[in-house]
Amino acid sequence: MIHEIRLYIEGKWVESSSGETFDVFDPATGELVGKAASATSADASKAVEAAHRAFPEWAKLPPPERGKILKKAAQLARERANDLGRLLTLEQGKPLGEAVGEINASADALEFFGEEGWRIQGDILPPNKPNRRSFVIKQPLGVVVAISPWNYPILLMAWKLGPALVTGNTVVAKPPSETPLALTQFIALLSEAGIPPGVINIVTGKGSVLGPALVRHPLTAKIAITGQTDTGRKVMSMAAEGIKKVSLELGGHTPFIVFRDADIEKAVKDGVLRSFRNMGQICNAVNRIYVHKSILPSFVEEFVEVTRKLTIDHGLNNPDLGSMCTRGGIEKTRQHIQDALSKGAKLLTGGKAPEGEKFQKGFFFEPTVLTDVNHSMLVMREETFGPVAPIMGFETVEEAIALANDSPFGLVSYVYTNDFRTILRVSEELQCGTVGINNVAGGEFPYPYGGWKESGLGVENSHYCTEQYLQLKHIRIEL
Repeated sequence: MIHEIRLYIEGKWVESSSGETFDVFDPATGELVGKAASATSADASKAVEAAHRAFPEWAKLPPPERGKILKKAAQLARERANDLGRLLTLEQGKPLGEAVGEINASADALEFFGEEGWRIQGDILPPNKPNRRSFVIKQPLGVVVAISPWNYPILLMAWKLGPALVTGNTVVAKPPSETPLALTQFIALLSEAGIPPGVINIVTGKGSVLGPALVRHPLTAKIAITGQTDTGRKVMSMAAEGIKKVSLELGGHTPFIVFRDADIEKAVKDGVLRSFRNMGQICNAVNRIYVHKSILPSFVEEFVEVTRKLTIDHGLNNPDLGSMCTRGGIEKTRQHIQDALSKGAKLLTGGKAPEGEKFQKGFFFEPTVLTDVNHSMLVMREETFGPVAPIMGFETVEEAIALANDSPFGLVSYVYTNDFRTILRVSEELQCGTVGINNVAGGEFPYPYGGWKESGLGVENSHYCTEQYLQLKHIRIEL
């Protein structure tokens, strides 16, 4: 079945003004799975203008009423999680169980932010004169442009739609060109749940065309994007032309630190999971592993053993690992491995496509473990966004912290130790937005999730995120 999607503007499904479409392929087989409308800059402008027209009435609706619609959409998403998950697997490559899990997690996010409608609160400030009163209220910004990436397209869009809509903003959503199908159907559930026409709009197509048109549009008030750091720089530059607010969740380069007193079995299990889940195509995937030298040989041996047990297949067969999403991802993974090997690294497992006819047409790659690595290698400096786990030894707490912080990125760090003094010191000194101690939970919607340094600005999830979609107004009354 070929799935076809159009643009959604002001409550109507419409063709692109150019009439052009683009194809969406199954990365595991190369087969065509869908076609999507290729929007023009004029279509982008129409979407922003529609959102702007819908803003006044939507902003007037009491926040709890807006929240009810989000919770209704969450219910609809759960009811259709299996169908949406299957479509997501076909266009993205991840295992079916993980795709269905993404739909349910996205529904949870909408429900959580739906409840936040009851918690948008202002303040009554002490007067500075007897006949004066001062109130601080919070009001929505206006039109929000929300852009999500292809690795977790639905979840990362839900993290933006929830806070934007419950606070009274209207939205123009830009799905990724690699995976627009399931996300468009997910967003459409908001309309089915009762969102008025124009409050949510969807434009699909080339980011190089739609990005500038959406970000630079004079009626756009805020841009929320998850993407590469270079993309974030471009968005900031364009947004600065209009002094617009931005939320940027960008690239990471996550360290995974294992101290000598750690539970090695748990550290290995969690490290393998977070290194290779979704074929390493996660912004908080483990990018570099630092292990105390006293336990390094045993850790490496067990890590390789567990890695070799991972199953690889088409995502619909629900293996441990599906295919990668893009040809570019495969090429970058190979480049990083070759660079490391040319500089002295040792390949312990993986490093190539799996053998067998069923893997020949898709973007499959074996989970790869490297040792004898150092910080001169690309894999230790740049985000691979592929299934590669480089492992390096360290001797002191100070060295581990210095190695982990030796990066322009600061999204997430994972630390394994049972020494409370080490826990406190390392968690306070690591330069990143999230520190996981003896766990690799990553981003979850009740808790703030944001990057330091070149990993972004602002946070997603939690009430801290909700505040970023509101602006303060001081009202001073003289009696």
